Amino acid sequence: MIGKISGGAAIAALLAATPAIAQDRDGGAAKSQRRVSISPYIELSQVLTWDSQSDDVLTYTSAAAGVDASVETQRVSVNISARYEHQFAYDKQSSDADVVTGLANAQVRITRGLSIDAGALATRTRTDIRGAAPVFFGNNDRNVSNVYSAYIGPTLATGSGPIGINASYLFGYTKVTQPGSTGVAPGSPALDYFDDSKIQIATASVGFKSGTVAPFGATLSGGWTREDQGQLGGRFEGLYGRGDVVMPLSGTFAVEGGVGYEKITSSSRDPLVDAGGNPVLDKNGRFVTDPASPRRIAYRTDGIYWDAGVLWRPSPRTTLQARVGRRYDSWSYTGSFSYAPSAGVGVQIGVYDQVETFGGQLQRGLRGLPKEFTATRDMLVQQFSGCTFGTTGGGAAGACLNSVFQSLSNATYRSRGVDGVVSLTRGSTSMGFGAGYATRKFYSPQSPGVVINGISDDSYYAQFFYSRAIGARTSFSGDLFANYYDSGLAPGILSLGATGSLSRSFGRLGTSASVGVYTFNQDGQQDQTQAQATLGARYHF
Repeated sequence: MIGKISGGAAIAALLAATPAIAQDRDGGAAKSQRRVSISPYIELSQVLTWDSQSDDVLTYTSAAAGVDASVETQRVSVNISARYEHQFAYDKQSSDADVVTGLANAQVRITRGLSIDAGALATRTRTDIRGAAPVFFGNNDRNVSNVYSAYIGPTLATGSGPIGINASYLFGYTKVTQPGSTGVAPGSPALDYFDDSKIQIATASVGFKSGTVAPFGATLSGGWTREDQGQLGGRFEGLYGRGDVVMPLSGTFAVEGGVGYEKITSSSRDPLVDAGGNPVLDKNGRFVTDPASPRRIAYRTDGIYWDAGVLWRPSPRTTLQARVGRRYDSWSYTGSFSYAPSAGVGVQIGVYDQVETFGGQLQRGLRGLPKEFTATRDMLVQQFSGCTFGTTGGGAAGACLNSVFQSLSNATYRSRGVDGVVSLTRGSTSMGFGAGYATRKFYSPQSPGVVINGISDDSYYAQFFYSRAIGARTSFSGDLFANYYDSGLAPGILSLGATGSLSRSFGRLGTSASVGVYTFNQDGQQDQTQAQATLGARYHF
């Protein structure tokens, strides 16, 4: 079995992101304002795998159960795609596996301006950036971990006259299972693989728009973050307060700037070491904490930061924001661009720069995914660990989690990069393209056996998705992937992949056939190529 969290428990966590659906059905909106689509299913498929290095041809059977649901009423908005799969292996080189994948988001509107927001994610991804780089996360893959994450919290948007008041609180939890074999060369330094974390985020702001109280707009805001990690007693705490001003120069163009105070402290304890000074690892390959170790500082900043830039909004469909400033003792660049020429076309680009942790970045990325998203039928692809494309344009075009999952370290890091997503839905055709670059510089205490401090890792990624209905009962979908990883601790790894799937519906029963091929290579090592094919049937209730 892969992981300590059962498939049933993970599915329950995903469905927990849908509070009050039944309550709303009993006392909510009128029928004309409801949009409810709930489609549970069971699926049985056979998977064939070929590996170029060993020339082995392996097969396993997959039995799965899942649900795709969308609920929209006056008080409740819910979108879920959740799936539990058990893989039955037939050879001694592989073992049975449990796999849970899913994405869920929900919003329950309690009163005007007050809502409860929730979301959950279950996926599989690479663990060690130095290790194997599979695209198909199937049975017994190396360097693959299961990732589960969820959040819930209230959001308030109210005000008095021209003054607007906003506040929110979020509690989130993230769990990563042990990676098993990573494909890293024997004798390589051990890394601090992420285990789990609990995170709390609170924010508040008060302000007014330009042209109401004054010719300019102004906002005062503050926030607090606290994360407690299971590995080495890690702790991350951040506190900030800032003021921002927006001065319109025309009906579509404005200049803006802000200054604030920020205090961030990240700390952890030492790993236990053996007589040779090497970290002691537990049965899951993670560091064992030294019970006698004092708490050591990994990263600390305490002081003033600022940024300034421009805001351009020529139409409700187009927005551009760009800022430059001083933060984290260096220059910092951030920005965003969104364009939605029609209801089915959207473009989103974001530039970010932030000191955070894996748990914090995953929570931020999860909240940034589109509320209405495309869930592919092709089970060979990396569900929800790459780019997720929206079904509408504008702010729902999509987002990519590649930068979050480039490695699963417990350390604090400064993450910088750019993400871009283009999505198109027109009639029976859907397309999406996502690409980006991410770099992370790690901070950890100068502890015995810990080698990641000061190391940087980089990743480049691109993904193309295409889906089209062929007649009333047949559909085709395909994905292309390209990823490059450079850890600073080992030669870079290039990973390429392509999949295609053809589905046919016979009422409640549907059949599908998928094929895919991927390859990854690392400097100085032999290329590794794998091909997979699946044939399956799904019954919708």
